[in-house]
Order: sequence, then structure tokens, then C-alpha cells
Amino acid sequence: MGKDLKGKELGVGITQQKNGLYSARFVDKFGKRRQKRFKKLQECRQWIADATYVDEHSNILQATDIMVDAWFDYWIDIKKKTVRPNTVRNYTERYNRNIKKIIGKMLLSEVKPLHCQKIFSDMADEDYRTSTTYQTRIALFNMLEFAKENDVIRYNPCKKSVKSDMGKPSQKKEALTVDIQKVFLEYASGQSYEYQYRFILQTGLRTGELVALKWEDIDFQNKTLKIQRSMEYRYSVGEWRIGEPKSKSGYRTIPLTDEAIDILKRQKEKNKKIKIISMEWSEFVFLCRKGTPIKNSTYDTALFKICDKAQIPRFSMHVLRHTFATRCIEGGMKPKTLQIILGHSNIGITMNLYVHTTEEEKLKEIELVADALNVV
Repeated sequence: MGKDLKGKELGVGITQQKNGLYSARFVDKFGKRRQKRFKKLQECRQWIADATYVDEHSNILQATDIMVDAWFDYWIDIKKKTVRPNTVRNYTERYNRNIKKIIGKMLLSEVKPLHCQKIFSDMADEDYRTSTTYQTRIALFNMLEFAKENDVIRYNPCKKSVKSDMGKPSQKKEALTVDIQKVFLEYASGQSYEYQYRFILQTGLRTGELVALKWEDIDFQNKTLKIQRSMEYRYSVGEWRIGEPKSKSGYRTIPLTDEAIDILKRQKEKNKKIKIISMEWSEFVFLCRKGTPIKNSTYDTALFKICDKAQIPRFSMHVLRHTFATRCIEGGMKPKTLQIILGHSNIGITMNLYVHTTEEEKLKEIELVADALNVV
């Protein structure tokens, strides 16, 4: 039991030094001595209480008495070895932003449906979109389900009775109409990333796939390109990360239109005018004037400027992919073929997320079946 300078007992692990500061220390479960100094006694007592509690409830070998924070660290470490980096990043972001503050310091075994509900209710109060709330539910459910499967908890508290379909409605990503597409391309003409925008409208590539494209992936003779990787700039670490496509279906060969081939040839000529290109980026197709790839967010920022100048609603790079898919369906492409070109794992994703039927198309389709409907 420690004492202050006047001999008054302060509590286990707490002492007052000659300079007046209060010192708290204890030995953690790894045998390491942990110590911290404070000006105020109350802050000192709070720290040692919190630190010892976390230490006592962070042992995975005693999982039935573990805190949610510690269980998440254990679970996400396993996920790092089994799922794509983007998935790990999304799980971690949702946990740190929305889940941790509600149940992070609770014992895993004490989490109830009402606690799960508070996570989603708070998100609704904070004006999160329903799509983000749904992503949070996925992270929470999977983390708790893993605990249930390992007999750490008896049941998963994130059950059906916990409602998460709340908050602001998600913005529906709709394809550009033909008229707006024409206006956009007119104003994109001569802009820095014109070829990239036009290329997605010809191929339906994801932005990460476009950024990662190399000349070795292009077969000019057979007019095809292979998708073998994805790439994005990670601002958190300040570096480019190259990884696998989004899924196994992401590995694919895409046939190229004559327009796509022409765009690639013009881009090759454009690259020849770049003064300095390091060996690291010399094989990449789409580079900026500095000889480096363009960050994903930079593409969107440039898109917004074009939209504002053209006085059309702003849209993101992903809408160009939507537009490619819609033009393909309008042109008569079979949905199964489009699924393969887009790199989707199942046809439902293709039809539900990426194909926007315009009013004009609905009129065309009803005219095709008008005679069949006219039963007299």
C-alpha cells in the first residue's frame, strides 16, 4: 500500500514522489512493469484501475473472461491472414468508429442484443447512411459469431431482433444517361485524365484495376487485356499498395473495342512525352505528367470539376463503370457475358447493382412485347 508525502495511504501501486507527482505502477501479465506519473491523484487512480482491468481481461487463453477490445484484436489478426486487406481495413474502421465506443471495454460474455442495438441506433442519430450501418453490422456479427463458434459465448447477441436498417437512405448510384454522357465527354476532352475516363466507359474497369494496369496486360494483336492485380494509394501509411483483384472472379480477360485500343495507343504516345519515369512505374499504362500513377481520390476530384464546369450532377469514378454496364445491356449484351467482363462472382450483383434501366429503355422493351400482350 503506497503513501503520500504526509504518510496517508493512497492505494496499492500508488505512491507520491518528492516532487509532488503521483506514480502508479503494476506488473502486467507478461511480467513487464508498467508505470505512469500524474499531477492529480484521481487521474493516477483512474489510470491504474483501467490499466489493470484491461490487463486482467485481455488474455486469449482465458477467453470466457475477455474484453471485447481484446477479442477484436485477436479476431482481426486472424482475418489479416484469411481475407483481403480492404476487408480488414473496413472491419477495423467500423469497429474503431462505431463499435468500440459502445462495447469495447465490456466483457465479451456480457454483450447483449440491447448493446448491439445501441450501436446502430447511435449511428442513425449521427446521420450515417444505411449502407454504412449495414457494413458495421457485418463486422459486429462476424466478430461475435467467431466467438460463438469457439464456445467463448453461448449465443450471438447480434441477432435478427436487432434492427440496423435505419439512418439516411443510401444514395443510389445510377448510370449516366446517353445525353449526360455526351455532355460529360465533351467537357472531359483535353483534360488530364480524359483517356482514363473514356477507357472505363469502354471496359468497365474498377478504379484500382485501371491504376494497376501494365502494358504487359495488353494484347494489341488479339485486342484483349488481362486483369491480374489492383492498386491503391494508402494515405495512412503514405505508400502505394498492390494486391489481388477484388475476388477470384476479378481475374479475367476483357475484349477491347477499337475505341479502347485507340485510347491505349494515344496513352502510350502521351507517356513518351513524360520527361522522367522511374523504373518502378515504367510498365504502368496510366501515368500523370510526373511519371507516377494517379491516386484514386484524385480521379474523383477531377471528375467533380468537369461536372461543375459542364453543369451536370456530380458523380464518382464508379458511376462510369455503372454506365459501361448499362450501355452494354442497352446494346443487347447477355447479362452472363457482362457478369464475366465486370468480374462479378454472381449474376445477381451484376443485375441488381450495376444495371440501371432508363425510361427510354422501358418504352423500347414494352414495344417489343406489345403484340404478345395484345390477346383478343
